[in-house]
Amino acid sequence: MKIILTSVFVDDQDRALKFYTEVLGFVKKSDVSAGEYRWLTVVSPDDQNGTELLLEPNSNPVAQAYQKGIFEQGIPAASFGVEDTHAEYERLKERGVKFTMEPTEVVGRVTIAVFDDTCGNLIQIQTMPK
Repeated sequence: MKIILTSVFVDDQDRALKFYTEVLGFVKKSDVSAGEYRWLTVVSPDDQNGTELLLEPNSNPVAQAYQKGIFEQGIPAASFGVEDTHAEYERLKERGVKFTMEPTEVVGRVTIAVFDDTCGNLIQIQTMPK
């Protein structure tokens, strides 16, 4: 068994697609009309047949409350692995990304940083020790 799809709620699918592709560097995988919304996924450019991230509209009041609650508590909605958290932090800062946590070493020499995805979520990047 493997994870093939996970999602983050977004308050604007077009803005989310732009941020996740143009700023973060993901690649659009699926963009299918689903009524007033879209089935909109992105993938890592390094693994285009890997796990898809669904940019899911947060039109449901329960989704809105969840998204708002974890954001206000500083809890990331997703975590992405990077080769070097410090280098990725600098690259994303140069692109205007707003971080709520600078690179920080936590338990087990894992380095994390957290940023605002502009669509209602905090996202964590992390480097695992080798």
